[in-house]
Amino acid sequence: MIQPEPQSIGLSSLLNNIESGRIKIPQFQREYVWEKKAASQLLDSIAKGFPIGTFILWETQEELRSVRNIGNHLLPDTPVGHIAQYVLDGQQRITSLYTCFKGLSINKNGKMEDFSDIYLDLEAEEDGEIVTIDYEMGKPTRYIKIYDLLYGKISTLAKIYTEEGLEKIDFYKARFTSYQFSSVVLKNAPLEVATEVFTRLNVGGKTLTLFEIMVAKTYDQEKKFDLAEKFDLLMDDIGEDYKTISSSTILQTISLILKKDCTRKQILKLDKVSFIEIWEPATLAVKKAIDYFKNQYGIPVSKILPYDALLAPFSYFFFYHPDRPLDRKKEYLQDFFWRVALSERYSSGVETKLGQDVKKIEKILDYQLPSYDYEVNISADKIIEQGWFSTGRSFIKALLCLFASKGPKSFADNTKVHIDNAWLQIATSKNYHHFFPKAYLKGKEDEYYINHILNITIVDDFLNKRVIRAKAPSIYMSDFKRNNTELSKTMESHLIDLNNFGIWDNDYDTFFNKRAELISKELNSKLILKNKKPIADS
Repeated sequence: MIQPEPQSIGLSSLLNNIESGRIKIPQFQREYVWEKKAASQLLDSIAKGFPIGTFILWETQEELRSVRNIGNHLLPDTPVGHIAQYVLDGQQRITSLYTCFKGLSINKNGKMEDFSDIYLDLEAEEDGEIVTIDYEMGKPTRYIKIYDLLYGKISTLAKIYTEEGLEKIDFYKARFTSYQFSSVVLKNAPLEVATEVFTRLNVGGKTLTLFEIMVAKTYDQEKKFDLAEKFDLLMDDIGEDYKTISSSTILQTISLILKKDCTRKQILKLDKVSFIEIWEPATLAVKKAIDYFKNQYGIPVSKILPYDALLAPFSYFFFYHPDRPLDRKKEYLQDFFWRVALSERYSSGVETKLGQDVKKIEKILDYQLPSYDYEVNISADKIIEQGWFSTGRSFIKALLCLFASKGPKSFADNTKVHIDNAWLQIATSKNYHHFFPKAYLKGKEDEYYINHILNITIVDDFLNKRVIRAKAPSIYMSDFKRNNTELSKTMESHLIDLNNFGIWDNDYDTFFNKRAELISKELNSKLILKNKKPIADS
């Protein structure tokens, strides 16, 4: 059972517990953001005996990634034989107390801020500002630094302050040292409960991500495993082309490999030792899956991948099948990819569906064609119906993957169009060219049919901006034809038949319908439909 236990702790014990490593600040806490004025007001409340709120601490034997440095003071690991208490609520207050009472400086945005410059005003009235950052030069006997108040030698202080001043110093020192700080210690709580408590306590503040929790949970100093650093290295290895892949997808992949389940609850339950051991082979499988997307499916960048989550089942496949698949496995994988992408399967309930799809991947690993409880409509009519161009939709991204897989060539000279993540972030990118320019069609067609995936090609930015603009297709294509003797082949790379799509007559209806039919045919070749037989093993 979870037992929240109210406790009180004196200043000396609180500071000792922080300094010795028994009270720790988990890495998922936000940065220290308080200004020195806020810290002085906290100390002012203590000097007056006011309550300053309750600290919520989580007592656990789990070793979490924690903040190692407060101010300019490096904190040690939790002593052997002691249980750590992680701060779930009260981090700003605890950090302020420790920093002020130890007279430390804090680096905030590259600027050192000295928290030892907080003073007690010995002449202040009880209802006035007793603790302050406003020090009046020329009145050294009126103020004393908080650090000196607590730790200054009497012999030294007696040389500066009057007898009345020394009495006030003793009075306020007793106020600080006898103050009892209220805390609630959460014992016997699993990580998922502790982080849920943290999230609820921080409503309106920072939302704690699953990745941040797992960074804390899987940290192992002895094994030099830091998930945050490992993820950054993985992204560097993957490179810019697939750098938009999310950290949650990597966590889902590892959980699928370990448990065939990737719900948040399951990920939080993953054993730290198993997680660390599986990291290298699992992320190698991720890189192999990315290479497969690039080389087999012609998807050069992650921005047009219908779902990041598609990487998880493919990584699962390559974890158990390190080599490039041939024969039926290759065909079954292709069928799986396009079914998920075109059906918009991962648009909801993705964690549950990934758990289901792992079973399909296992069938593929065993040379079996999975059964699907849903059909995919790839008819020309369906493409027309679902084709409003928005790069946030998986169906549209699937068709962009199809376009990219054809290796689109430049209209100008038949060289390959470079596709970059930075280009493809928004639908208004200049690299998405409306083959019949929007300005040309305005007033002639409904906006839905103008801004449609069937009217989109992927071109060079320079070409779109400066050459095509709002010209009729027959005009700008005639210009390209004079310089590009392979223009017909160029247009084939865009799934456009130069001579049979009504281009020379500026016939948009013909172009629109013919391209829908050709794209439908291409998609049909990638799926294993009921009337098609899978290929035999090679």
